Amino acid sequence: MGSGPVELHVLDTHVWIWMVNGGPERLLGGATDAIRRAAGESSLGVSAISVWEVAMLESKGRLQLQMDCLEWVAEATRRAGLRILPLSPEIAVASTRLPGDLHGDPSDRIIAATVRHEGAILVTRDRALLAYAEWGYLRAIEA
Repeated sequence: MGSGPVELHVLDTHVWIWMVNGGPERLLGGATDAIRRAAGESSLGVSAISVWEVAMLESKGRLQLQMDCLEWVAEATRRAGLRILPLSPEIAVASTRLPGDLHGDPSDRIIAATVRHEGAILVTRDRALLAYAEWGYLRAIEA
């Protein structure tokens, strides 16, 4: 009935936050459909660096969480139906050797390296990452 297994989709940090903290209406329809399909097939993830980004945003007061940050991560992972993709040595090194001209933000570089390493599709609204995808260095859909 279906067209085969759904490919792994990796959420950019802001997309993960939107999905969990009441902002999924901010997502474009195609992105929402892709996320739902991927979650239903256990093919949805976030990079481990996204956990760090959430914690940093919360510690700086730029993100308000209704619970302890670690509890939020556990709940956000469960509720979104995703898994946290580890930051392996291969991904860490690859993030320093990305082809093309992606800016120097370490989190974005690690997310890009994770997507490339996993052969996944990035779901993002980040203009630099979308441009990086347009140049053919990774696959992405606009959130």
